[in-house]
Amino acid sequence: MGDFICPICQNSNPKYIGYLNGKPYCRYCISFNGKEASEYKRTPSLVNISINYSLSEEQKDLANKITTNYKNNIDTLVWAVCGAGKTEIVFDVISYCLSLGKNVAFALPRKDVVIELYHRFKNIFPKEKVIAVYGGNNEDLIGDLIILTTHQLYRYNKYFDLLIIDEIDAFPYRDNPLLEKMFFRALKGHYVMMSATPSDSIINKFKIDKTKAILMLNTRYHKHPLPVPKVERYLGISKIFRLIQLLKRYQHENKPTFVFVPTIALCEGIYKIIKLFVKNGEYVHSKRENRPQIIDNFKNNRYLYLVTTAVLERGVTIANLQVIIYQADHSLYDKRTLIQIAGRVGRKLSAPSGDVIFLVDRVNEDIEKSIEEIRDKNLFL
Repeated sequence: MGDFICPICQNSNPKYIGYLNGKPYCRYCISFNGKEASEYKRTPSLVNISINYSLSEEQKDLANKITTNYKNNIDTLVWAVCGAGKTEIVFDVISYCLSLGKNVAFALPRKDVVIELYHRFKNIFPKEKVIAVYGGNNEDLIGDLIILTTHQLYRYNKYFDLLIIDEIDAFPYRDNPLLEKMFFRALKGHYVMMSATPSDSIINKFKIDKTKAILMLNTRYHKHPLPVPKVERYLGISKIFRLIQLLKRYQHENKPTFVFVPTIALCEGIYKIIKLFVKNGEYVHSKRENRPQIIDNFKNNRYLYLVTTAVLERGVTIANLQVIIYQADHSLYDKRTLIQIAGRVGRKLSAPSGDVIFLVDRVNEDIEKSIEEIRDKNLFL
């Protein structure tokens, strides 16, 4: 029947090619189907940015470098510690591109973070049409600034003059060659990638390519050190007793707390136990109904603790937050994940410190390396 190359993902592997009524189709990206965006030409115009705070000198410097790189046809990797203010340093390049009538998008792997960032960008760019595109919300595909999940990038073919992607190390984008293909398929111009924990392969690609540049931001905007995790070893049921003890202490001190656990089953099981001893809590995971409402209630101090899976690993900033990772030595927690979770703490200028506690049976290599990297970053202060 001849060679077939998928027009969407460029797959040519016969293993992933099927035939229907004698016509080939791609099994590899079969789930990526639906309406695609039509051509959009924005009228060049002055863009106003509305923020009620100032960027640090380091943020301003990186913002200028990113825009300069874009003007010089250079793609940028922003490697910045958790809480450094990565989002703020792309305001300038977004504004520059919009003022020239270019198509701009900001992509993230997770829907929850897309929704949160969408509301934020609507306030920052009040006169532009900012839209959010994600599963269940993809009827309107055209806007001045599009905030979308990486899964929705297939709707935009050679479309974006500037494509920004944050959390490149997060599930489901991380180690997903199909989503990576969709990213580059959507690209017409140049891109900015951002992460606190980029993979070695990404770093090496940027180092060897003269059309790419790495910009680093090793300190948080408020210039306080990253909280260094404390490791506490408890075996068996004693780990739960220690967890309850910590939650009671934080509740007495009126400190909101995330308790991270590796699996959904453990999330529900741990919560059933600790709620008997510590009130004013809840739990969330990817399959929990009303998750956005529960998280919103937590932000509004309706709850003092949340037991959670990795759904709250990124994109959440809570003042005075404390973090406990239950079974931090679990195989699902690698170095990058532990660093990201620890990065939830101390993000606000009003509360730049807090506890990060690893409750474990044993100390493994990922735990040691995560603590070592956090301490290394603090040397830049």
